[in-house]
Amino acid sequence: MKRVRKLGRIFGVHIRVHYTWSIAIVLITAAVVTQFPEAYPLWQRIILGIGASLLFFISVSIREFSLSFTAISKGIPLKSVTLFVFGGMSQVTREATRPILEALLAAIGLLSNLVIAGIFYVIYAVLVNTGSILVAGIIQWLTFIYALLFLFHFVPGFPLDGGRALRALLWRMTGSYDRATRIASWIGRIIGLLLVAGGIWVLIVARQWFTGLMLLFVGWVLQSAAEQSRRQAVPREALRSITARDIMTTEFPFITQQLSLGQLVQDYILAKGQDCFVVIDGDIWWGIVTMRDIKSIPKRRWNRTRIANIMTPASKVKTAYPQQPATSLLEQMEEWRVSQMPVLEEAKVIGIVTRDSLTHFIRTRAELGI
Repeated sequence: MKRVRKLGRIFGVHIRVHYTWSIAIVLITAAVVTQFPEAYPLWQRIILGIGASLLFFISVSIREFSLSFTAISKGIPLKSVTLFVFGGMSQVTREATRPILEALLAAIGLLSNLVIAGIFYVIYAVLVNTGSILVAGIIQWLTFIYALLFLFHFVPGFPLDGGRALRALLWRMTGSYDRATRIASWIGRIIGLLLVAGGIWVLIVARQWFTGLMLLFVGWVLQSAAEQSRRQAVPREALRSITARDIMTTEFPFITQQLSLGQLVQDYILAKGQDCFVVIDGDIWWGIVTMRDIKSIPKRRWNRTRIANIMTPASKVKTAYPQQPATSLLEQMEEWRVSQMPVLEEAKVIGIVTRDSLTHFIRTRAELGI
């Protein structure tokens, strides 16, 4: 199952939705259908349940947009935000933020939850006075849920607001952003597992299926989000102070534009096992050829196809510079979905960094405990 789905860009930030939202919509709709009077038709309760789910999603999104706007206004360049049921998780680099800014964003996140719960309550009060009992009941329920969410975010487990505040404190005390992230994320995982255990207990012992399922779901999502943030911190710490020049390979094959694809496969891929090629004629770099380019051409046409016809032109290739931090390279490879990046110096290719080399480097340092 695809874990995130791109929603678009806002303020230049990639907005992604975690797949657990699909489960949340089902649970919220089921809650509305079963918790409200059966005197109303089933189809009406289903529509209201879906509407309540969308309102909850919109309110969580508004909270994250306000946080993103605040971060950008404070000079923190956000790359992406992944929306979870309880909020979002932003992708920023250690160099882009400071402990005081982390604490500020945590405070704004808590305040946003309180304001949204207050808005829901005002809407509920207006609807009650107009006689819209069922819709008012839905809004009252959302007010209660958001009030619980406000309190839940005080829990000191990342990526909750309380966990973000804890990370800021640990970062200030230890001087290590990545270590602080790991500790806060581990706390988030433990709390998530405790919620899962509590949900199982409520289901089996108390026999309250809705409360039990909600605890299970919230604990699972929190544990998943905390684990994702921990996994992001591990490679950053392993690649700290490492640059593209340190990790690039300078042993890569050059090919010309006039070489046929059949020759490339026979002489380089099958004979030597190489899978990425730099196209150079004279002193000019023209582009690269990868396995994706090769597989796009039917085998019967390989001998008639020239490299010039299938290569990715240099103008469209994502490149790196020698002093670029390795953490930045990994983030860009993930964002652009590429497996290799040529390293340029004075418009000449001096090496190639591959995703495999980065992951191997991270794995090796992790095994050595470095």
